[in-house]
Amino acid sequence: MSTQTPKIAVIISSTRAARFADKPAAWLMAQAEKRDDFTAELVDLRDFDLPFFDEMASNKYMPSQDPKALAWQKKIAEFDGYVIVTAEYNHSITGALKNALDQAYVEWNRKPVGAIGYGGVGAARAIEHLRGIAVELEMVPVRTAVHIGGADFIAVHPMGANGEMETIEAHISDAATTMFDEIVWWANATMAARAPAASEAA
Repeated sequence: MSTQTPKIAVIISSTRAARFADKPAAWLMAQAEKRDDFTAELVDLRDFDLPFFDEMASNKYMPSQDPKALAWQKKIAEFDGYVIVTAEYNHSITGALKNALDQAYVEWNRKPVGAIGYGGVGAARAIEHLRGIAVELEMVPVRTAVHIGGADFIAVHPMGANGEMETIEAHISDAATTMFDEIVWWANATMAARAPAASEAA
């Protein structure tokens, strides 16, 4: 069994200039830094400038060609699990996130994924869509997510009271802890299960 500490990516999945994602992402990273059972790294889709998916096929079937897609795949491959920071656009995830998910396949396989979502209903519908996509990518979507919705969303959003995340922390910290617990459990389990294949490939 692997004794390596899981490495988890916290992925900011909105790229628009007026996005709110940075605020909950920073809060979540602060929660992650309090733990010693995994390490976390912030990954921002803005930094990858991904084109719309235009490969001959998913890299499940043949290698990708675009250097930007390859750079994204290389980055994603570094991690043992993921937490996606997501808005809800028209009852689903952002187009930028769907494209980023499509730009890789084998790198996502057999790794856990959770989410922190924000909006009127805490991005509940977007996160449910994300879980379905994750299953098709052979990931392990965890049960618990962090939902910042309703009055909590208004309390911290710039178009509302623009308060600090700490003003709603009591409402969301338990969910964040549980989500991290689930991701770590599954990350350790899937790392151990992937280890024989990784050894053979090496």
